Amino acid sequence: MTKILLTGALGFIGFHVANRLIAAGYEVVGLDNINDYYAVNQKKDKLPLLGISETDLQVNKKYLGANGFSFYYTDLRHADALDAVFQQESFDKVIHLAAQAGVQFSIENPVSCIENNIHAFTNLLESCRKYAIKHLIYASSSSVYGDREEVPFRETDNVDNPISLYAASKKSNELMAHTYSHLFGIKTTGLRFFTVYGPWGRPDMAPFIFMSKLLRQEPITVFNEGNLERDFTYVDDIVAGVLLTLGQTTNYEVFNIGNSQPVNLMYFIRVMEDVLGVKASIDFRPMRKGDVYRTYSDVTKLSKAFQYQPKVSIEEGLRLMADWYRGYYG
Repeated sequence: MTKILLTGALGFIGFHVANRLIAAGYEVVGLDNINDYYAVNQKKDKLPLLGISETDLQVNKKYLGANGFSFYYTDLRHADALDAVFQQESFDKVIHLAAQAGVQFSIENPVSCIENNIHAFTNLLESCRKYAIKHLIYASSSSVYGDREEVPFRETDNVDNPISLYAASKKSNELMAHTYSHLFGIKTTGLRFFTVYGPWGRPDMAPFIFMSKLLRQEPITVFNEGNLERDFTYVDDIVAGVLLTLGQTTNYEVFNIGNSQPVNLMYFIRVMEDVLGVKASIDFRPMRKGDVYRTYSDVTKLSKAFQYQPKVSIEEGLRLMADWYRGYYG
């Protein structure tokens, strides 16, 4: 049985990936530092769903869950602790989804962004080299494209002009992975995610913020008069793309994973209004530093390589997210 290390296993995308890997019959070792970037309880509430009942977790201790899942409460920034996990487990592949997320957060907290997205990634690459990992899949971001006017965004586009430190950290990850692939023969695959939403979504992202405030009948803040476009991608479509790339065979690749159908932000809000049965009160604000006007993924490369095809519409995705939200928050 293939054993996979999954970092960020209690994060938004990581949790969904963990469940899909378990269902597919992989042995999964999850790792997360459960930081307080957003509500810790939302992360810990996922543990029972993975078969782990302990609530008072001890650092670097292994916890056994269900169906071949186990978990370490470990911080990637601590190289010795990470090395100990690699030494004990003997992984075949690594899926790296842990990161300090947030464009705006990176502007206000640059040191945290560098430590979690670059220093931690260096530690992980070193462990992959030392323990001869067969394949490293890691999360990049659509933010690497910057504020481009030409659409759709293709993997061959120049990405040398990031407009946030978060974007710069993700571009750095791609360069670092390329270097380790070239020098040490580590097979690496970077995945540029496009505006992911759905159940267990991050509370700092617009879909979650909008849904929360609409249900509390509070005004929502919309930037640039709503003249923004996002390639909103339902989390199940993202997860499907992640698992497909486990079959990647070449030494170094980067793929877009998105819905490839950008949606105007105001239309997105109107659909959410319909799904929730609530009318939005909108506080329009100017454009923020670090934000981009549009994102639009060209997924031709991933589709040709693995027959990737996003399936979930905005209407269906927001309905599924609303069902989860009401169930979780009551």
